[in-house]
Amino acid sequence: MGLIKSAKGAIGSTLHDQWKDEIRCEELTNDVLMVKKTTDTGVISNGSTIVVAPGQCAILFDNGRVIDATAEEGIYVFDDSSTPSFFAGQFGDVFKEMWERFTYNGESAKQQAVFFFNIKEIMDNKFGTPIPVPFQDWSHPILNEMTNTVSPLRLEIKCFGKYTFKIANPAIFMNVTSGVGDMYTKDDLQEQMKSEIIGVLQNIINELGNSEHKVPVLELPSQTDEIKQIIDERQLDSIIKGRGIELVGFTIESVTLTDESEEKIDKYEHSTNTMLQKARMVEAYANALEGAASNAHGVLNGMMGVGIMNMTTGNAVKDAAQSVVDGENRFCSNCGNKVEKDAKFCSRCGKEL
Repeated sequence: MGLIKSAKGAIGSTLHDQWKDEIRCEELTNDVLMVKKTTDTGVISNGSTIVVAPGQCAILFDNGRVIDATAEEGIYVFDDSSTPSFFAGQFGDVFKEMWERFTYNGESAKQQAVFFFNIKEIMDNKFGTPIPVPFQDWSHPILNEMTNTVSPLRLEIKCFGKYTFKIANPAIFMNVTSGVGDMYTKDDLQEQMKSEIIGVLQNIINELGNSEHKVPVLELPSQTDEIKQIIDERQLDSIIKGRGIELVGFTIESVTLTDESEEKIDKYEHSTNTMLQKARMVEAYANALEGAASNAHGVLNGMMGVGIMNMTTGNAVKDAAQSVVDGENRFCSNCGNKVEKDAKFCSRCGKEL
């Protein structure tokens, strides 16, 4: 028994009157993955037609065993005297193995039926992390002064996005996932898929946050190509493939930080800005001192500038020198006043020397 492909357009010809039954499936929307079709009697008469639409795969069963299958669109005639034709398209080897081995896991179907599978890309599947996941953010490095090494700021984040998938192996999908019920929908699979997707996501986040990639936390949504490459190279979707399903697309659409992580970043950036400001002040202070000491005629003006700088920077340069010597002369670093060599305080501003 098997399928014989009919000539194009024959469905509208006079041959149509010779066909006893017509079996087709129009229910395979984005939410429906598999539908079983049969006749009122449960028997597919010799000469009946099976219509396979684009994006569909049809598997013909007879009392618990595969007798033919096709993933090539077209109109087929059921011939109980022919051998399996396996107009298989992309699933040739899969169908032949099913014909030899598949037996409903030992259960008898007790009827003839056609199982239609949706092999199009299934779109618009949302995911989100139920609890925050850890992320190493190298865009906020922390210096360990004792070991002179740098480590990332450890954050906790939540990610939200979408993924797409398709049935890559109808045999495995039927045997492991859908079974032989009348219909199998995306909703029947979604909770399990979400759990598996979250596992994939956590592995991706660990990978993108390691010392090789160093992706900044807020740039995760822009890493679509890198994410798919990591999934393929690390085979992170092996559990999903074990269900006869393949991930096609995977996109992180948004990333949110926990309150604690936002506070960490705020403190980090405030601390960094303060350190940079102090470093710039000390550098400017040192440059002023150097310029004043190298210009005997402009020492007083230079020292006055340094004094103004001291008044505006406060404690930022408190560890810098309190006076400067130019040849035989000594000047107050606060106001530039010339002072005695042994003086303890400036006679003009009272600054301790």
